Amino acid sequence: MTPSSPPPPLSSGRLLSIQTGQVRPLMVGGRKLASAIGKTAIAGPVDAGVLGLAGDEQADLSVHGGLSKAVYALPSEHLVWWQAQRQKQGATMFEEELLPGFLGENLSLQGVFEQDLFIGDSLDFGEVLLRVTQPREPCGKFNAVMGYALAAKDMVQSGRCGFYLAVDKPGILQAGACFEVIPGPRSTRVAQALQHKARKHLR
Repeated sequence: MTPSSPPPPLSSGRLLSIQTGQVRPLMVGGRKLASAIGKTAIAGPVDAGVLGLAGDEQADLSVHGGLSKAVYALPSEHLVWWQAQRQKQGATMFEEELLPGFLGENLSLQGVFEQDLFIGDSLDFGEVLLRVTQPREPCGKFNAVMGYALAAKDMVQSGRCGFYLAVDKPGILQAGACFEVIPGPRSTRVAQALQHKARKHLR
């Protein structure tokens, strides 16, 4: 490999589905807030721009959206675990299967996990290039959607948080597309970054 050559891909994965959502009312601790956490699957191609997916909204731009958090991705394998966590609460309302987008994810991915990806790694779809910027941090809205008060704690402890992506090369994404993981600086794993952020909040 010559000094000017791009680094070889580390692994590959697949985009199972794409979800977008609009801002809607959400009850959190007896208060009505605005949230676009609930996403629904989109059929067909979707335009990925530097500020996110076409048709997707964010209620609070101070914590979601922007250049560094344009797209939120989640390993699809986590949904089964999250469904089991809800069912442990013992409520029959939690028996339904969690569909892609329930946790607010725009992209449901297969083949990559938080302990393997590093901040600065890129997902190369060919036409579109997405760069991993930071882990998703849970909040009270996440607890409300999940239906139990310890959901945010479960996310931090398990590391099943997903990650935000910057759109370095805009273009068209479509479910079923494959991608390659292109290494970045490889200094901090996504899972480690979540733990670092959690420790700062506890100080």
